[in-house]
Amino acid sequence: MDFLTDLTDIRTIQWLACTDSCVLAFILMLIKVPATEYSKNITNAKTTIAVSFIVCAFMMVFTLNKYSEVWEYERFSSLTMLIAVSFSSLAMSYSMINLLDDKMISSNTFIVNIFLITSSSILLLEMATGTEKILYHISLAASLLLFASQSIFYIIMFDKAYKKSQKALNAYYDDEEEHKIRWIRFCYIIAMLTDLCLLVYMMIPTSFMKIYIAWYVLFMLYFTANFISFIGSHKMILDAFAHKTLSRQNLFPPKNKREKALKEDTEYDRKQMEKAFKAIQKNLAQWVADKKYREYDKSREEIAAELDTTKELLQLYFMTNIGQDFRSWRTELRINDAKRMLLEDKGTSIQLVGELCGFSDRSNFHTQFTRLTGCSPKKWRETGGKGII
Repeated sequence: MDFLTDLTDIRTIQWLACTDSCVLAFILMLIKVPATEYSKNITNAKTTIAVSFIVCAFMMVFTLNKYSEVWEYERFSSLTMLIAVSFSSLAMSYSMINLLDDKMISSNTFIVNIFLITSSSILLLEMATGTEKILYHISLAASLLLFASQSIFYIIMFDKAYKKSQKALNAYYDDEEEHKIRWIRFCYIIAMLTDLCLLVYMMIPTSFMKIYIAWYVLFMLYFTANFISFIGSHKMILDAFAHKTLSRQNLFPPKNKREKALKEDTEYDRKQMEKAFKAIQKNLAQWVADKKYREYDKSREEIAAELDTTKELLQLYFMTNIGQDFRSWRTELRINDAKRMLLEDKGTSIQLVGELCGFSDRSNFHTQFTRLTGCSPKKWRETGGKGII
């Protein structure tokens, strides 16, 4: 019973949180990222997050040792937790935004934000241990306002960076690849909701800080696990995000440049164009026969190379001869395969059918199947291919 009582004591929770933060920081620092021009963003993010974990650990030790006998200890712990969360949320926000777009927030802006948090934190701790309660409440209100303002700013920046990264993935790959970065958005939402809980706690005094600290420890574990997984499979994402500079091409050229490029493409000699289109048609037929359309995680350049053409000519061929874009056409091929497999191989799970037909993401398979057939894959199998009846 003493052991269980110790586990529910806020000081025990803080020591566990301190240990957890140090271990996670140590693990992140040990992970090596291959040195390339674009993986430096991941290295910087890894280092920033590790340092934020160390700051969290320091604040826990600071609270436990220097102010272990302060009155209303749990209330004081909430102040130090506010400081720790301010640093960690700022570091996570900057790191995740930097992963998606390293030009969205400059390092100078990040340094200024760190300086503001540090200054307000020192002032808040001095006022909290002093005798002037009015000054303490004023400094607390100022700190909460700063924390809320910075959170709103980074939420707006993250939303812009996330939408831009979606466009980058769609511009580089001919598959729906948003699921590759979806964890970043999910973790960020959880982080902001966690911050909101602390803001509410600071304004409505209650006694659940030990629960909050335990929750934050679980969040750090979840975030770190996903971040490490991302490091192990980041190449495809970096390929897309780095494509602009590596190829010296703009993924989103101005409208007048797009029109100029299209005009240059259409100025091919008619005979040369017909010859190119016939070659594409022949190669495309073999490509379909080999079921290459089931392969995913390929860029437009890679697919065009398999067809012995360029991505511009391939796009022009589809819009001129097929009447739809390549991605939609390939999705229909995949769904037709899935429709057949669902009926012929009833022992195969629906998720595996989606993967075999070229959908790396389960939700995307269900979405595309429902859009083209009017029913879910399960309903299609249950009704013997009749769909909604």
